[in-house]
Amino acid sequence: MHTVVESELELNLVLSPERSVAVPARLTYRSDDPYAVHITFHIGSDHPVGWTFARELLVEGVFRPCGHGDVRVWPTKVEGRSVVLMALSSPDGDALLEAPTARVSAWLERTLRAVPPGFEADRLGLDEGLAELLAPTPGCHHELWLRDPWPSDESKDGD
Repeated sequence: MHTVVESELELNLVLSPERSVAVPARLTYRSDDPYAVHITFHIGSDHPVGWTFARELLVEGVFRPCGHGDVRVWPTKVEGRSVVLMALSSPDGDALLEAPTARVSAWLERTLRAVPPGFEADRLGLDEGLAELLAPTPGCHHELWLRDPWPSDESKDGD
């Protein structure tokens, strides 16, 4: 059974120290993709924008600066409010987004209850998939399995 944990919230796209624009967003976590979080911006528009990155990065970023490259996350206070800042970089541009810490933390807590840290690999079903892949097929002739599928180009009669 797969679990989906979603939360819609309003983020602020920081344009300058004095100016920001509200951006509707949806946070999504799926237990069948247990290492990742998905953020969709401009929900309800013709051109939503999605980002996917490690859940661990967001969990850590609520408490201390982390990440590098395309995604960086860190906690701070803005006008007395606790917020999480997310700096996202892509070839199309950069964005600095501000999210309310309490809302992000509550959502993350729900994801951690759905799939606790350290149990993500269990949700991927890798062991079961490998066992199925490597299991002998009933009625399969093992001599066919062991035969070289690419016989030699060398002639058997010495030509």
